[in-house]
Amino acid sequence: MKKYLEISGLDKAYDTPDGAVTIVKGFDLALREGELVSIIGHSGCGKSTVLSIVAGLNYASSGAVVLAGKEVVGAGPDRGIVFQAPCLLHWLSAEDNVLLGVDQVHPELPRAERRNIARHYLSLVGLDDSLDKRPSELSLGMRQRVGLARAFALSPKLLLLDEPFGMLDSLTRIELQEVLLSLWAHDSKTALMVTHDVDEALFLSDRVVMMTSGPEAHVGEVLTVPFERPRERSAVMSHPLYYELRERLIAFLEEEGKRHPAAAPARAEVKVTGLKGLLRSAAIALRS
Repeated sequence: MKKYLEISGLDKAYDTPDGAVTIVKGFDLALREGELVSIIGHSGCGKSTVLSIVAGLNYASSGAVVLAGKEVVGAGPDRGIVFQAPCLLHWLSAEDNVLLGVDQVHPELPRAERRNIARHYLSLVGLDDSLDKRPSELSLGMRQRVGLARAFALSPKLLLLDEPFGMLDSLTRIELQEVLLSLWAHDSKTALMVTHDVDEALFLSDRVVMMTSGPEAHVGEVLTVPFERPRERSAVMSHPLYYELRERLIAFLEEEGKRHPAAAPARAEVKVTGLKGLLRSAAIALRS
């Protein structure tokens, strides 16, 4: 596999009054260009820590992150980030929030061309009629659409998503997953996403990385998702392998929960999307 993003031997430790505590140890992962990979695991296992180190917002105690042949040192516009909570400037319109990033990445372009880029991506996320609205005038889902548009408008080498739909209701979450897939298919960005939702991971990803529970968390298993692209939710959920793969992810989380009782119960962490997923979860719970 030709490695576009390579995370090698990543360790992260924090000093505490009782000595150093290693949160992540020996984390290794490589992504191909254009691949969308999700990381799942119990709360506190270090998923977001890994993502923040790749983003350059945190530093590794040891190990390295190499993106497109260049070692990552600090934050940069070559990595677009979408957080769980939309990080928008409340005094700027939706268009100006996206334009802010475009101005930093493409200062050489005429102002009108930069504005067209911002409008183009806002159009792709369905906000053609909301360009002039400020965040306070937008719903949470619409604000997250602005966040997605801003990240893609930077034309980053890598897209990083830290539970981007975790604060949304189920219906809005499903809508935004479709928006993300549409944007991703349009630009073919390499993407690394953190999620607690196994259904979301299976629907969106090419591979799902399962992290062990901390301390000293690392890659436990990697699941290859076989569903063809482009994907339709109904086709994915009716695929004969869907629930087998879903059970494999849940079983891993449960086993990690048994090995590390301090971790939250796996069933509590698994979010379901869609009626079939809800019914399936109910059936599993009755058998447990």
